This record gives sequence, C-alpha cells and structure tokens, in this order.
Amino acid sequence: MTERDSRCGFAAIVGRPNVGKSTLLNRILGKKISIVTPKPQTTRHRIIGVKAHKDTQILFVDTPGLQVKGRRAIDRVMNRNSRQSMNDADIVVFICEFGSWKEADDNVIRTLKTSGRPAVGVINKIDKAAGRVALLPELQKLSDRHDFDAIFPMSALNGDNLAAMVDYLGEHLPESPWLYPEDADTDKDDRFRVAEIIREKLMMELQQELPYGLAVEIETWEPGEEQLSIAATIWLDRESQKPILIGKNGERLKKIGTSARKDIIKLVKGRVHLQLWAKTRKNWSDDARLLKSLGYEA
Repeated sequence: MTERDSRCGFAAIVGRPNVGKSTLLNRILGKKISIVTPKPQTTRHRIIGVKAHKDTQILFVDTPGLQVKGRRAIDRVMNRNSRQSMNDADIVVFICEFGSWKEADDNVIRTLKTSGRPAVGVINKIDKAAGRVALLPELQKLSDRHDFDAIFPMSALNGDNLAAMVDYLGEHLPESPWLYPEDADTDKDDRFRVAEIIREKLMMELQQELPYGLAVEIETWEPGEEQLSIAATIWLDRESQKPILIGKNGERLKKIGTSARKDIIKLVKGRVHLQLWAKTRKNWSDDARLLKSLGYEA
C-alpha cells in the first residue's frame, strides 16, 4: 500500500455524559481501551483508539461528555477537551440514545454546529426499540436537529450496524499516510491505562459514595525479572472520605486492589504487585495546577 493509496484521519466521538461513547469505541476496536461504568463522567481524558480498516487508519477520539454546567475546574477542562477534539476532527461522530433526548444533547448539537465539521449521527441502544418501525420517528427527529452526512441506528453493546458506520468513515477520511504503527491500538501508554483501571474499580465499588471525588496517580512503576511493581495514590477531596474508601480493617481498599490487579495482569501480560495508598488533596478537582500535575490536559 502506497501513501497515496492510504487514508488516515480523526473521528471524534462526542455526546452528552453516559450515552455510550466509550462502549462504542471498545466495540469498534474489539478490546477495552476506555473504562466503562454506569456513572456519568467516567471518561475524563481524550483517548485515541486506533482502528486499521482496509486501506484506512481511523483514529477514534473518545471524549469526555460535554456538560451543560461545568462548575469545577475539572469540568471546564473536560469541556474544553471535548470541544477541541470536535474542532480538530476530520469527521465528528455524534452519539445519542434511542428514546432519550435531554438538554445536554441540545448542548452538544449547538457545539457541533459551531465547529462546522462534517458529522455523522449515531442513535445508540436500538436494542431497546420495538422493531424497525419504532426507529423511523427517531431518525427523522435527529435529521431535523442537524444536517448530518449520514445517520446510523446502532447498538454499541452488541455491535448492530457497526460495520456500516466504520465502512462509511473509512471511505470519507482524507488521503494520508498512517500516523501510528500498524499494530497500534491507542495513544495511551500502560501507566495511563493502569491508572484508569484502578479508577474504574473505585467507581464501581464506591457507587454513590465517592465516584467524582477521586483521582489516581501512578507513583512508582518498577519492572523486574519476576514481576512489575506498581504503587498508586488515590487522591481524595476530604480527609473524612478516607474511612469510606479504606473500609473496616482495610478490606474495601484491598478488594478494589485485587479486582484492579486482575485486569492489570491481563494488560501487561505478566505478574504484578500493586500497592494502593489513599491521600487527601483538598478540592483537587477545582485546582487547575493540581489537575495539570495529575495529567489532565489543559
């Protein structure tokens, strides 16, 4: 394949929080690149998933969900990242949920119109639809809201109609040499992915208690002949949150560590020793300097 024959470009996946963006990316790639929980704002960073499709390398950008009200510094950073990803994309993939349209969806559409980028629409979770007839009104409503180049009803969970969208994107990205090696699947290194695995387990375990007051920082990463040793700090907003996280006799934190370690072993394909520490940085999520030190993009 010559450079002139090849295509490559960015497809930014955008939508309101918790609409299925990360699930869609993982389904496209056939592996877990972005963490997924039932909680909004699970995705906090821009994550590129690299998909080789025929003569095209599609760079899917999983973005934080655009929020109507960004009160904290971290909310504003995530919103800026989502908007910038949209503005920089060759094609925008707007995703909404079948049978559920909210103010936050309108907010994303307004931002999409401002960007002026070509866009395709995805109506996700069509497995909830009672047959094809039920889809027709939803397709018309989405078409009325924006001048999409194409609209795909889809189920990110089971992959319905996924191939058609990937084919379309592959045909409409610009001629360009590939930007990543042929075997690449993401732009993120293992340290980042390990921190995200730990955060996913924290969010799943803590549920309603602390999911948004948490950040994870990898402190040490020491490969050895027999195992990889990792020490990670879990940053909390308030000292009073520590007992909730740690649990009686440390059992809760130990459970989280055990669950995370299983996924980390699969990622690095080797033995892992994992240590987790709970520390406090007051209002870390509203401090731009601390956010930068924790790896949040400006």
